[in-house]
Amino acid sequence: MENNLDVSVILPIESSKHKNFIELFSNAILSIKQQTVGVKEVVIVHSGEESLESILTSYDYSGLTVNLVKNYGKTDFASQMNLGVESANSEWVSFLEFDDEYSSIWFKNVKRYAEAYPEFDSFLSLVIDTDDKGAFAGFTNEATFAASMNTVIGILTNEVLLSYQNFQTSGMVIKKSTYQSYGGFKPSMKLTFVYEFLLRLTYNSVNMMTIPRIGYKHTNLREGSIFWNYKNGEQRMTDDEVRFWLESAKKEHFFVDDRNIKYEPTDV
Repeated sequence: MENNLDVSVILPIESSKHKNFIELFSNAILSIKQQTVGVKEVVIVHSGEESLESILTSYDYSGLTVNLVKNYGKTDFASQMNLGVESANSEWVSFLEFDDEYSSIWFKNVKRYAEAYPEFDSFLSLVIDTDDKGAFAGFTNEATFAASMNTVIGILTNEVLLSYQNFQTSGMVIKKSTYQSYGGFKPSMKLTFVYEFLLRLTYNSVNMMTIPRIGYKHTNLREGSIFWNYKNGEQRMTDDEVRFWLESAKKEHFFVDDRNIKYEPTDV
């Protein structure tokens, strides 16, 4: 293994009751262990659920430095990510969902690009999206390479984001200081907390690049996941609410603080 990258992997988990949890979690951890450039630590933020804590405390993390952090009460994804970053002890942080996996050379590529482009504070991955059965469903973050919408190939800008929303921070590597300086994720933004965060960073001229290599495999709309719940589950959103959160992201990204935006259904 080559020299490590000074990065903490943030891995949020709110419950172990998801289908095939042990298998998915094991694959995520294995994808960290198999990196050709290692990481400094893994910060697992969890809800304190008894069955989940039992699994996490007895798991074999051999070869990794792991910090288990309880997040009682605020178990939403954004709050867990924010606590994970706060608890990290590295220059960089990266985001991994328990049902996803890194490619084995992702951090090798990040290290190479970070050394070649020291003015950049954040690197996105080309993401392979799959369905919950593992079948290919598309790519994400590829739009930064579309000449029709981007004047500087590979660079994520505010202008690109305002015209195209399908970007994600899964696998993203960002300086901890940058993440915290611009407020991190806003829990109140619900459906569009990722989109609003990227808008906010680019509005504040944070240099962001998509590395032209596949670095991450993302399970899209797995049953029980946050976005599945917004689309199909107990928190299912109407078309009107979806539009509200998209428009709110475009308004709220001018503000670093979370202003606790709330959706009020319109009368029919």
